[in-house]
Parts: sequence; C-alpha cells; structure tokens
Amino acid sequence: MTDGIIFDLDGTLWNATEAICKTWNMVLDGYPYIREPITVKELEGCMGLLLDDISRKLFPNESSVMQRELIEKCCDMEVRYLSEHGGILYPKLEETLGILSAKHKLFIVSNCQSGYIESFFKGHGLEKYFTDFECAGNTGKEKGENNKIIMERNSLKAPVYVGDTESDRQSAIAAGIPFVYAAYGFGSVKKYDYIINEFSELADIF
Repeated sequence: MTDGIIFDLDGTLWNATEAICKTWNMVLDGYPYIREPITVKELEGCMGLLLDDISRKLFPNESSVMQRELIEKCCDMEVRYLSEHGGILYPKLEETLGILSAKHKLFIVSNCQSGYIESFFKGHGLEKYFTDFECAGNTGKEKGENNKIIMERNSLKAPVYVGDTESDRQSAIAAGIPFVYAAYGFGSVKKYDYIINEFSELADIF
C-alpha cells in the first residue's frame, strides 16, 4: 500500500523537448557567436540534470557568468511559452491521473527551475490532480532531498517515486522509497521496484 505517488515531470508526465528546443534557440538567435542551434536529441540527454549541469553541458566554452545568463533567459522564455501552449502529454495521462487521484495523493518533484511545474499545470489545466510539488529552483536542493521535503510536508509514510532516469532512481533511494521506472521516457534504468511501459499501467499497479 502507498499513501502518495511522487512523479518526475519530463519523460514521465510529458515531453516538452520540442517546445523547449524552439524557445531556447530563439534566445540563442541573440547570441549567434555562442554555438550552433540546440537539437532535441541534445536536450533529451539533459533531462533530469540540474540547470547548472545543463548550462555547462550545452555552453562548455562560456564563463560561468555567461552560462548562468543564457540558461536563465532560456528558462524564462520556455516557461512563458509552455504556460500558453503546453507540451506533449503521454497517452491517457489525464484519464489516469483522475483514476489515481481518487485513491491517492499525487505530487511532482523535479530538478527544474521555479515556474516550470506551474507551466505544466497552466498549459494543460492539470493542477487539480496534485496535492503539492517541489523543485530544485525553489529549494536549491537535489531531487532526493526534495522528495524528503514533500514527504515531511505532507506526512507521507509510504510513497513511491515514478521517473524515467537513473537520477530519478537515485532520488528514490535517497528518500528511502520504492522506484517505478517509466520505461517510455528518456532514460535507461536497469534496477527498479516496478516498471511501466505506458503511463496508464499505473492505474493497474496502484
């Protein structure tokens, strides 16, 4: 039995890489000397990383000050765009969230910037299914610690974490909770407590 389901966002609830790629390249249009346009494949390889790590990976030849400037402008642009246009939801996502939220409290914990989870809610009208959320942009902490914050804040004793990357699995281990591997996402994970190949399978497990 579980008293809560904590979700990763990118690669678990939605795929927003095309929209993110579009908006980040709009920012880079103002810096033509920095690099070639970012590709969707590059962004997929960044999913689950903290923003500082992403900026170092995408802009390795720039100073830390310029890396921070670029990533902040990219994130501001993406949040505005996603709040209006949304991303690509995985099949049967809202239907499954409705089923799950009738029995369990649902949460989101992501390594994203402040405002990103809210853009997911605004873009698709899904906030009603979730009890609480937390992210690295709000706390300055990694995902495992934010899992603990959500657990303490909501008095959770036996939650699970659903994600698609090895860093998601490590965050579940850090919080001492089971890990559900979303195999349809961006990552490749070898060890897990449960595995789903479609989001809707969560309704059968929980």
